[in-house]
Amino acid sequence: MMKVLLSTLFLGITLVSCAQQPEKNLISMNNEVIPPGVQTDTATFGEGCFWCTEAFFQRLDGVLKVVSGYGGGHVENPTYEEVCDKTTGHAELARIVYDPSKITYDELLEVFWKTHDPTTLNQQGNDVGPQYRSVIFYHNEEQKKKAESYKAKLDQSGAWDSPIVTAIEPFRNFYPAENYHQNYYNDNQGQGYCRFVIRPKLEKFEKVFKNKLKKQ
Repeated sequence: MMKVLLSTLFLGITLVSCAQQPEKNLISMNNEVIPPGVQTDTATFGEGCFWCTEAFFQRLDGVLKVVSGYGGGHVENPTYEEVCDKTTGHAELARIVYDPSKITYDELLEVFWKTHDPTTLNQQGNDVGPQYRSVIFYHNEEQKKKAESYKAKLDQSGAWDSPIVTAIEPFRNFYPAENYHQNYYNDNQGQGYCRFVIRPKLEKFEKVFKNKLKKQ
């Protein structure tokens, strides 16, 4: 049952890839304001194209802001084109700011593991390259312990036929991506990758995690 659930979440129509030319003339609507006095925490995940990752986590109740960006590499302030050249060491990431009184890090990990294939090295569908690697950058020892424990239990469960290759590493750096990458799915729903790859995944995600979604 777990294999069916996991496979239906990350499998989508992969006719186009994340690296195709974005629509640069569109303005981002990702302008959430975190209410004053709210205690927040941060999670940083990479699970392939950050357009997909952002769209998933934006919809979770308790997630206050999601920023797409680059991290884990050695080049300062990289551009999208440089990251796509596969020489910066950076992965496409989502920085997730959340209210831990509404959603826990454990719940975010559950979403992370169930919305991509953590067994394919440097690849998600047609998106191929080290920038699409599966990675968790932990911000403290508690996050490290939880991520490693979840990974070990998932591997032992036999949920996947192949070993999980997700890297669990200390947070080092994060550079926000260009403005046109922010809030990408919401601003570009007519674009090919959004229609044929993100939308089918998102529909399955919303069915599985319907009890964790923000109220419309």
